Amino acid sequence: MLRYWMPWKFLIKHAARAYGIIDPLTFLARLRQFSQPSEVQEPIELLRAGIVFHARGLINAKAIQHNLDWIWPYWVGRQFNPDDASFIPRAFSFSHINLTHRNWTAVGHPDLPLYPIVDPMGLVTPLHDGWSIDLWLVSRDGDMLLPSKIRKTEQRLILSPNLLVKTISRQNGMTLKSDVTLDIRDDMPVLDIAIAGMCPQGGWLVVALRPYNPEGIQFIENIRYSESNPGWLVNWHTLVEFDQTPEKVVFSNYTEGDVIYQLNRAGSDRDISCNVGMATAAALFPLLGGQDGSVHVQIPLGRDIPKKNLFSTRPVPGPIHESWEKALSSVASLTVPDEKIQFLYDAAIRTLILLSADDVLSGPYTYRRFWFRDACLMINALIAIGMTDRVFRRLDTFPDRQKRTGYFHSQEGEWDSNGQVLWIMDRFQQITGHSFNRTWMRAVNKGAEWIIRKRIMKPSASPHAGLFPPGFSAEHLGPNDYYYWDDFWGVAGLRGAARLAGLFDYPDQQQTYASEALDFEKSIFRSIDTIPERRFWGGIPASPYRRMDAGAIGSMVADYPLQITPRGDDRIVKTTEFLMTYCFHKGAFFQDMIHSGINIYLTLDIAQTLLRNGDDRYRKLIRTVADLATPTGQWPEAIHPITHGGCMGDGQHGWAAAEWIMMIRNLFVREEGETLVLGSGMMPEWTANGASAGFGPTKTPFGAISVRFSKKTDEAIFEIMADFSRAVTRPADIIIDVPGYEKILVADTNQHRFVLKELST
Repeated sequence: MLRYWMPWKFLIKHAARAYGIIDPLTFLARLRQFSQPSEVQEPIELLRAGIVFHARGLINAKAIQHNLDWIWPYWVGRQFNPDDASFIPRAFSFSHINLTHRNWTAVGHPDLPLYPIVDPMGLVTPLHDGWSIDLWLVSRDGDMLLPSKIRKTEQRLILSPNLLVKTISRQNGMTLKSDVTLDIRDDMPVLDIAIAGMCPQGGWLVVALRPYNPEGIQFIENIRYSESNPGWLVNWHTLVEFDQTPEKVVFSNYTEGDVIYQLNRAGSDRDISCNVGMATAAALFPLLGGQDGSVHVQIPLGRDIPKKNLFSTRPVPGPIHESWEKALSSVASLTVPDEKIQFLYDAAIRTLILLSADDVLSGPYTYRRFWFRDACLMINALIAIGMTDRVFRRLDTFPDRQKRTGYFHSQEGEWDSNGQVLWIMDRFQQITGHSFNRTWMRAVNKGAEWIIRKRIMKPSASPHAGLFPPGFSAEHLGPNDYYYWDDFWGVAGLRGAARLAGLFDYPDQQQTYASEALDFEKSIFRSIDTIPERRFWGGIPASPYRRMDAGAIGSMVADYPLQITPRGDDRIVKTTEFLMTYCFHKGAFFQDMIHSGINIYLTLDIAQTLLRNGDDRYRKLIRTVADLATPTGQWPEAIHPITHGGCMGDGQHGWAAAEWIMMIRNLFVREEGETLVLGSGMMPEWTANGASAGFGPTKTPFGAISVRFSKKTDEAIFEIMADFSRAVTRPADIIIDVPGYEKILVADTNQHRFVLKELST
């Protein structure tokens, strides 16, 4: 009751004036005038994550710039170097964080929610948000090979039999190699780092323990070395085991500086503590001149498996059932005469499997958390490639995440999640024929009713009548507003709920949801029609109160993947042209808002619209996206336009991998309503003489389908491997539409081999 009679606002304003600082209430009021009034200003989940992130940045500001003689991760060397294109002046920066090279690659296992990461220079971070292992070479004449200090290393991802990141660094005749993988030993996970080095003059291979990771400082307070089983115990928790005894081990703390300056010490100490949390250690292994030397480092990770996950359908840890070979055995395969496209598809498949080991996560590090938005779009790709059993286990956790109100909550104030969940549950049922139990249908009905209640119906004459309320857009479309992105998802969710209600004998709900979906859709387009021409240019801005800008990318969801608008819709075409004219940089979509970088999954979404419209500019976007991938086949959430390193979010982004998979899949097999369109996106070089390309089996509502194109001499053959007789739903039409060849309308679904005729030039 105190807040109702105590003059809090007066006291706060008076205190602010007394101390000569800005009045926080006036400041917040001014700040919120840039957005529409909303019940949720900023989701507490994002505020919490931001506080943690910038707390790390504040520690970085204290630790790094005053100790630039340390060996830091390569992003620090670039970002703090005034001669480097990555340089960022620190000046009034609130915190010092990695904004130029947010890149890393995870290794792992299909059955385990563990994600050790390797940065592009070979720095290994075994534990989530933990300390790291770095590798150095020191020659006998004092020359050093320090990977984070050199301009370039070679790195690639080996896909079979296990994920393995191979890094090779070279300098002045010295060579340092590392292979990082996660193995299973006695049913428990072990991170294995196989290291090889060569110095022409002889020297030492150095395994260094570092109090940081690719985002900055991570504390090491205690290190203890054991001679009986050579290795370190770090922070009284994690073992780092060597397969041989080092020649010596040296330590340092923050007062003494980086351990690199202690390498010449005798190495008689066996442990060290540092109250600052900046303890370092180095193990030196001798190398003979001109000969390769090697050492294995193993880090048991069993203690780091989550002991219990509230939303998991199985206990963790548990028996490890799947190998990579088994996990990939039924996945849709791609065969194309293009090594880069092929590798990126195969790598993206593994990224999705890795990030869905338990929860469906957006990334292995920064985004190692759950969002319905990312999860639903990643699940869409998992369904398409045939991993429906895995998808079922993940979807089965969704009802537990639903609040009593019916809201599917991952971030408060984001109104797209209910539509996304209902859409993906409906798509899963269409493709698998799965019979929903009472729990699933209760979740569907509650979710649909939440959408209906959430719409704002008054005042009826306002541009936002019938839309969702203003929400905080984690799709980074701008301040709180009435986003069409949210509304289009709401329509799709109600459509899906209506179909499911009819299928599982809820006739009253079916009629209500279908009617509400139609009314919601009419409200959206009535709202769009109220926007003055000077603001919308014939396209669809982010909200009825926004001009056309980069936020309009959210409105493109009406075309892909939802197909609410028909193929070639004039408003979608004009939105596409606006975005490609004013919001592209270096051939890809540049998201000005928050991301301030090139966005891969949104670029691919535009490519999907171009493909759907028969506009062959999709090919150039695909090539641009492929060229922006890291050597290990990954994309960060946003890419720095100059350094081409990550500048936002996770360095290995699950949504980006999912959209790459869907892009490649739709080149071969896509659904246009009730019609199957086959081969419409195949690249011309894949259909040249002697070439062949194929994809499948991919799941569709009409059954699993594989297609293959081959051309020898003057005969072009298109093959379809499918049994439509077993499909729950039969396609209205099947069209083979390979670029450069005459279209074929498949009249007989029992025919599997077709001879294509080239179009006359």
